[in-house]
Amino acid sequence: MSRARADEEEYWHSSKFRAFTFDDEDDELSQLKESKRAVNSLRDIVDDDDDDDDLERVSWSGEPVGRRNRLPSFQSLSNALSDTGVKNYAPELRRPKAEYKDYSSDWSPKDTVKRMQRGKVLIFLKRTLRREILFRELEVRQVALCHLIHFLKETGEQKLLLDLLRFLDRTEEVALSQYREHLNIQDVEKRREFLKGCIGLPFSAEDTSHIQDHYTLLERQIIIEANDRHLETAGQSEIFRKYPRKASILNMPLVTTLFYSCFYHYTEAEGTFSSPTNLKKTFKIPDKQYVLTALAARAKLRAWDDVDALLTTKNWLGYTKKKAPIGFHRVVEILQRNNAPVQVLQEYVRLVEDVETRLNLATKYKCHDVVIETYRDLKDRIQLTAYKCKVERGSAEEQNINSILNNTQIRWKN
Repeated sequence: MSRARADEEEYWHSSKFRAFTFDDEDDELSQLKESKRAVNSLRDIVDDDDDDDDLERVSWSGEPVGRRNRLPSFQSLSNALSDTGVKNYAPELRRPKAEYKDYSSDWSPKDTVKRMQRGKVLIFLKRTLRREILFRELEVRQVALCHLIHFLKETGEQKLLLDLLRFLDRTEEVALSQYREHLNIQDVEKRREFLKGCIGLPFSAEDTSHIQDHYTLLERQIIIEANDRHLETAGQSEIFRKYPRKASILNMPLVTTLFYSCFYHYTEAEGTFSSPTNLKKTFKIPDKQYVLTALAARAKLRAWDDVDALLTTKNWLGYTKKKAPIGFHRVVEILQRNNAPVQVLQEYVRLVEDVETRLNLATKYKCHDVVIETYRDLKDRIQLTAYKCKVERGSAEEQNINSILNNTQIRWKN
C-alpha cells in the first residue's frame, strides 16, 4: 500500500468527526446550514471586564507576562483555517462557527467500523470519479462535502481544495485558502509582497481591512527589526546592551509587538514606527490591553516611575488620581510577579476597592500597613489583635497596632 493511501486510511481511522452517509434519509446532519465562510472581524484584543480570565499575554521572548499564559504558540492569521481557538492574534481571522459536529465520544465498535467504511468510500470516489462529477454529487450531500473539505485541508491538497471551493462558488473560502499560503513563504520581503497582493482578494470590505492590518504590521516589524538589529550590533543603545534581544520581532502578533515596543522603545515620540503610542493609535488597541501590556513590560524592567505615570490620570481641573482599567488587583499581581518592593505594592493594594480582596492581597504579600489600616477602619479589634501575632515583635508594625488598640477615640465594633 502506498504511503499516501496509508495516510488517507489513517485519517478516517483517527478522525474525530462522525462518518457521513450517501443515503440522504440516513444523513443526520443534512439539514444543517453551513455557516458563512468569511473572515471574522478583528476582535478587541481584550474582552469585557467580566472575562478577565481570558487576558492571556506573552512577552516578545515567549515568556508569560502579566497573566498565566495559555497560548500554544505564536501563530499567524491563517489559523482561521485551523482548529486553534486562540484569540489574541492581531489581526485575527477565525474559522467558521460551524462546519460539522464533533461526535468524538461514546463510539461503539460498530460506529467506528461504519465510519471507516464510509470514509473509504469517499476516498475511492475521489480517486476514481472525474472532478466535475464528484463535486456535483458532493454538492447535494453536505456532510460528505464537509468531510472532504476538512480532509483536503488536513492533507494539504490545495489545488483540489481550491477547485472544489470555486465549483461551489465559495469565493471567500478560496481567498482564505490562498491567503493561508503566506505560511509557506520564509523570506520576509516575499511574504510582505504576498500579503500586499492578498488585499485584492475577494473578501468583504471589512475583512480586507484586516488583511491590510496584517500587511501593515509586518511592514512595521521589518522596519523596527532592521533598526534595532543595527543598534544592538553597534552597541549604541544602553537598553540593548543591558537586555539583549532573545528573538526577532518579525511575524510576531500585535500584542507581542506592543510588549516589545513598551520594553525597548517606551519613551519614543509617537511619530516613530516603534513607539507604543504609535502602535496603539495605528491598530486601535483598547486602553485595557495597552495598560496591561505596558504595565507588564515596565514592571519587568522595574521601572516603577513609569508604572506610576501609566496609572496616573489628570482631569481638566489639574487634579490627579490613580486609575487602572484592568483593576488594581491585577496591577498588584503583575507587580508582585516582577518582585516589586513592598512600598510599591502597598500603594496599589490600598487602591483595591473590595475590602475582602484588599485584605487577602495585603496578607498574602505581607503589606502589613494596609492590613492594619483596614482593620482599624473596620473597627475590628479582634482581627487587629490577632494580626499582631503575625508581625515581628518590637517592629514598627507592632508599635502601630498597639497605638491603635490603645486609642480611646476609636469606637470598636467588637
